[in-house]
Amino acid sequence: MFHFFSKKLFLKDLLEGFVDIHNHILPGIDDGAKTVHESIDLILSLKELGAKEFIPTPHVMQDFYPNTDETIGDSYGRLLEALNKTKLLSEVTINPAAEYMLDDNFEKLLKTKDLYTLKKSYVLVEISYFQPPLNLEDIIFDIKTHGYLPVLAHPERYAYYHKKLDYYKRLKQLGCFFQLNLLSLTNHYGNNVEKTAKRLIEENLIDFIGSDVHNKNHVMKLSKSTISNNKIFDSLKQVIRNTNTVFSVT
Repeated sequence: MFHFFSKKLFLKDLLEGFVDIHNHILPGIDDGAKTVHESIDLILSLKELGAKEFIPTPHVMQDFYPNTDETIGDSYGRLLEALNKTKLLSEVTINPAAEYMLDDNFEKLLKTKDLYTLKKSYVLVEISYFQPPLNLEDIIFDIKTHGYLPVLAHPERYAYYHKKLDYYKRLKQLGCFFQLNLLSLTNHYGNNVEKTAKRLIEENLIDFIGSDVHNKNHVMKLSKSTISNNKIFDSLKQVIRNTNTVFSVT
């Protein structure tokens, strides 16, 4: 009797030339890399998987990570100074942005148009994991009114929306883009997140992909991650291609 096994499809096989629009590789300003050494280690590890451009997105979160242009700029400067001593700077591109929690501080920054964007007018935002914002639709409208394009980070991780596919579609209709985490396609964040991530891919609701890497363990998991569904793998390939096209600066 012959047994036929489907070929393992590795996520890393899709990452050649990847533009990583969501990661926490800047040193010492949030829950990502703590030191410049850790930052370089993460960059090297992601580069080995195929990433060539990085948009670091440190948290800007009023109560926990009150980052500003100055703190992000200082961290970025320290990283560039260290990279200048290596050949890495000629092999990768790094341009910082931010991941904004939709809190009162964000609304103040929005009014002054003082936001670190991913590229052009795309701005990466996140919401609480514990409860949905009461005025999310209004905030999305305000973001667009001020000339920005909202990109909601990891929509698959907000458990209170998992059984509300129509609401995901509603946010899309309002002009909100969705950025999926690569590791959400595994059980890294739990089975419900994985299930929702794959459903959003299948429904063609995902626009962009990011690693959301915080530490070396995330990269190691990513390097070993596989997808058993060929259709999802092919759809993911298209989303990664779109991400690279929209955000590459080279």
